[in-house]
Amino acid sequence: MAAKKDTLINMFVALFVICIVSGGVLGVVYNATKEPIAAAETAKKTEAIKNVLPEFNELKETMVMSALEDTEIPFYLAYDADNNFIGAAVETFTNKGFSGNISLMVGILADGTLKNISVLQHAETPGLGSKMTEPTFKDQFNDKKADSFNIKVKKDGGDVDAITAATISSRAFCDAVNRALLTFENNKGGF
Repeated sequence: MAAKKDTLINMFVALFVICIVSGGVLGVVYNATKEPIAAAETAKKTEAIKNVLPEFNELKETMVMSALEDTEIPFYLAYDADNNFIGAAVETFTNKGFSGNISLMVGILADGTLKNISVLQHAETPGLGSKMTEPTFKDQFNDKKADSFNIKVKKDGGDVDAITAATISSRAFCDAVNRALLTFENNKGGF
Protein backbone atom coordinates (compact mmCIF):
# COMPACT_ATOMS: atom_id res chain seq x y z
CA MET A 1 0.00 0.00 0.00
CA ALA A 2 2.93 2.32 0.70
CA ALA A 3 4.17 2.03 -2.90
CA LYS A 4 0.83 3.23 -4.28
CA LYS A 5 0.85 6.20 -1.90
CA ASP A 6 4.42 7.01 -2.94
CA THR A 7 3.47 6.82 -6.63
CA LEU A 8 0.49 9.13 -6.11
CA ILE A 9 2.67 11.70 -4.37
CA ASN A 10 5.31 11.44 -7.14
CA MET A 11 2.64 11.92 -9.81
CA PHE A 12 1.23 14.94 -7.97
CA VAL A 13 4.69 16.51 -7.62
CA ALA A 14 5.49 15.82 -11.29
CA LEU A 15 2.21 17.37 -12.47
CA PHE A 16 2.72 20.35 -10.16
CA VAL A 17 6.22 20.96 -11.57
CA ILE A 18 4.95 20.60 -15.15
CA CYS A 19 2.18 23.13 -14.47
CA ILE A 20 4.59 25.62 -12.90
CA VAL A 21 7.08 25.34 -15.79
CA SER A 22 4.31 25.55 -18.43
CA GLY A 23 2.78 28.58 -16.71
CA GLY A 24 6.18 30.26 -16.58
CA VAL A 25 6.83 29.61 -20.27
CA LEU A 26 3.39 30.94 -21.19
CA GLY A 27 4.04 34.05 -19.10
CA VAL A 28 7.35 34.70 -20.85
CA VAL A 29 5.80 34.22 -24.31
CA TYR A 30 2.88 36.52 -23.41
CA ASN A 31 5.21 39.28 -22.19
CA ALA A 32 7.41 38.92 -25.27
CA THR A 33 4.48 39.20 -27.70
CA LYS A 34 2.25 41.68 -25.88
CA GLU A 35 3.90 44.85 -27.20
CA PRO A 36 4.26 43.73 -30.85
CA ILE A 37 0.61 42.64 -30.90
CA ALA A 38 -0.50 45.98 -29.42
CA ALA A 39 1.66 47.86 -31.95
CA ALA A 40 0.14 45.86 -34.82
CA GLU A 41 -3.40 46.62 -33.55
CA THR A 42 -2.60 50.34 -33.29
CA ALA A 43 -1.12 50.35 -36.81
CA LYS A 44 -4.22 48.57 -38.14
CA LYS A 45 -6.53 51.17 -36.53
CA THR A 46 -4.40 54.06 -37.78
CA GLU A 47 -4.49 52.67 -41.33
CA ALA A 48 -8.26 52.14 -41.09
CA ILE A 49 -8.78 55.75 -39.95
CA LYS A 50 -6.75 57.00 -42.93
CA ASN A 51 -8.78 54.77 -45.27
CA VAL A 52 -12.20 55.96 -44.11
CA LEU A 53 -11.62 59.72 -43.88
CA PRO A 54 -10.43 62.39 -46.30
CA GLU A 55 -7.03 63.99 -45.61
CA PHE A 56 -6.89 65.68 -42.22
CA ASN A 57 -4.38 67.67 -40.18
CA GLU A 58 -5.43 66.80 -36.66
CA LEU A 59 -7.15 63.84 -35.05
CA LYS A 60 -8.75 63.85 -31.60
CA GLU A 61 -9.91 60.66 -29.91
CA THR A 62 -12.97 60.68 -27.68
CA MET A 63 -15.40 58.14 -26.27
CA VAL A 64 -19.09 58.65 -27.11
CA MET A 65 -22.12 56.93 -25.59
CA SER A 66 -23.69 54.62 -28.17
CA ALA A 67 -27.16 55.51 -29.41
CA LEU A 68 -28.27 51.87 -29.17
CA GLU A 69 -27.01 50.64 -25.78
CA ASP A 70 -25.28 51.71 -22.61
CA THR A 71 -21.70 51.47 -23.84
CA GLU A 72 -19.14 53.93 -25.18
CA ILE A 73 -17.58 53.67 -28.61
CA PRO A 74 -14.39 55.37 -29.82
CA PHE A 75 -14.69 58.35 -32.14
CA TYR A 76 -11.66 59.77 -33.95
CA LEU A 77 -12.56 63.36 -34.84
CA ALA A 78 -10.72 64.79 -37.85
CA TYR A 79 -9.99 68.48 -38.41
CA ASP A 80 -8.43 70.39 -41.31
CA ALA A 81 -5.62 72.96 -41.12
CA ASP A 82 -8.10 75.70 -40.14
CA ASN A 83 -9.43 73.53 -37.28
CA ASN A 84 -12.74 72.89 -39.09
CA PHE A 85 -14.40 69.57 -38.30
CA ILE A 86 -14.34 67.42 -41.45
CA GLY A 87 -15.61 64.11 -40.12
CA ALA A 88 -15.24 61.22 -37.72
CA ALA A 89 -13.91 57.71 -37.90
CA VAL A 90 -16.18 55.65 -35.65
CA GLU A 91 -14.94 52.33 -34.28
CA THR A 92 -18.25 50.49 -34.18
CA PHE A 93 -19.29 46.91 -33.58
CA THR A 94 -22.07 44.38 -33.59
CA ASN A 95 -22.55 41.08 -31.80
CA LYS A 96 -25.08 39.89 -34.39
CA GLY A 97 -22.63 38.29 -36.80
CA PHE A 98 -23.05 34.65 -37.77
CA SER A 99 -19.84 33.88 -35.86
CA GLY A 100 -20.09 36.60 -33.23
CA ASN A 101 -18.52 40.02 -32.96
CA ILE A 102 -17.75 42.21 -35.99
CA SER A 103 -15.76 45.44 -35.62
CA LEU A 104 -15.74 48.18 -38.25
CA MET A 105 -14.18 51.60 -38.72
CA VAL A 106 -16.85 53.81 -40.31
CA GLY A 107 -15.89 57.17 -41.81
CA ILE A 108 -18.63 59.78 -41.57
CA LEU A 109 -18.22 63.27 -43.05
CA ALA A 110 -19.37 66.37 -41.16
CA ASP A 111 -22.65 66.45 -43.10
CA GLY A 112 -23.48 62.84 -42.13
CA THR A 113 -22.39 61.22 -45.40
CA LEU A 114 -20.71 57.82 -45.16
CA LYS A 115 -17.23 58.20 -46.64
CA ASN A 116 -15.84 54.66 -46.41
CA ILE A 117 -15.81 51.55 -44.19
CA SER A 118 -12.97 49.28 -43.12
CA VAL A 119 -13.50 45.92 -41.45
CA LEU A 120 -11.28 45.67 -38.37
CA GLN A 121 -12.24 42.24 -37.09
CA HIS A 122 -14.63 39.40 -37.86
CA ALA A 123 -14.85 35.63 -37.61
CA GLU A 124 -17.41 35.10 -40.35
CA THR A 125 -17.37 32.05 -42.61
CA PRO A 126 -14.58 32.20 -45.21
CA GLY A 127 -15.97 32.63 -48.71
CA LEU A 128 -19.40 33.70 -47.42
CA GLY A 129 -19.68 36.24 -44.61
CA SER A 130 -16.02 37.13 -44.99
CA LYS A 131 -16.97 38.78 -48.30
CA MET A 132 -17.96 41.81 -46.22
CA THR A 133 -14.35 42.94 -46.62
CA GLU A 134 -14.64 43.01 -50.41
CA PRO A 135 -15.37 46.28 -52.23
CA THR A 136 -18.38 44.78 -54.03
CA PHE A 137 -20.19 44.65 -50.69
CA LYS A 138 -18.79 47.36 -48.44
CA ASP A 139 -18.44 50.08 -51.10
CA GLN A 140 -22.20 50.20 -51.67
CA PHE A 141 -22.37 52.27 -48.45
CA ASN A 142 -19.89 54.92 -49.69
CA ASP A 143 -21.19 58.43 -50.30
CA LYS A 144 -24.62 57.55 -48.83
CA LYS A 145 -26.63 59.44 -46.22
CA ALA A 146 -28.94 57.71 -43.76
CA ASP A 147 -31.88 59.92 -44.77
CA SER A 148 -31.73 58.73 -48.40
CA PHE A 149 -30.25 55.22 -48.06
CA ASN A 150 -32.03 52.67 -45.84
CA ILE A 151 -29.21 50.74 -44.20
CA LYS A 152 -30.95 47.38 -44.08
CA VAL A 153 -30.68 44.46 -46.45
CA LYS A 154 -33.23 44.41 -49.28
CA LYS A 155 -34.83 41.28 -47.78
CA ASP A 156 -35.74 43.49 -44.76
CA GLY A 157 -36.99 46.42 -46.87
CA GLY A 158 -33.69 48.28 -47.08
CA ASP A 159 -31.35 49.35 -49.88
CA VAL A 160 -28.36 47.08 -49.16
CA ASP A 161 -27.56 44.19 -51.49
CA ALA A 162 -26.81 41.31 -49.11
CA ILE A 163 -23.92 38.94 -49.62
CA THR A 164 -25.24 35.81 -51.33
CA ALA A 165 -25.80 33.03 -48.76
CA ALA A 166 -24.65 35.35 -45.93
CA THR A 167 -27.71 37.39 -44.99
CA ILE A 168 -26.94 37.19 -41.26
CA SER A 169 -23.46 38.66 -41.81
CA SER A 170 -24.93 41.36 -44.08
CA ARG A 171 -27.53 42.27 -41.44
CA ALA A 172 -24.82 42.40 -38.79
CA PHE A 173 -22.69 44.71 -40.96
CA CYS A 174 -25.72 47.00 -41.38
CA ASP A 175 -26.31 46.93 -37.61
CA ALA A 176 -22.76 48.11 -36.93
CA VAL A 177 -23.00 50.87 -39.56
CA ASN A 178 -26.35 52.04 -38.16
CA ARG A 179 -24.85 52.13 -34.64
CA ALA A 180 -22.10 54.43 -35.91
CA LEU A 181 -24.46 56.71 -37.86
CA LEU A 182 -27.07 57.03 -35.09
CA THR A 183 -24.40 57.76 -32.50
CA PHE A 184 -22.81 60.34 -34.82
CA GLU A 185 -26.18 62.06 -35.44
CA ASN A 186 -27.03 62.09 -31.71
CA ASN A 187 -23.73 63.82 -30.90
CA LYS A 188 -23.22 65.92 -34.01
CA GLY A 189 -23.56 69.24 -32.20
CA GLY A 190 -20.81 68.29 -29.77
CA PHE A 191 -18.04 67.99 -32.36
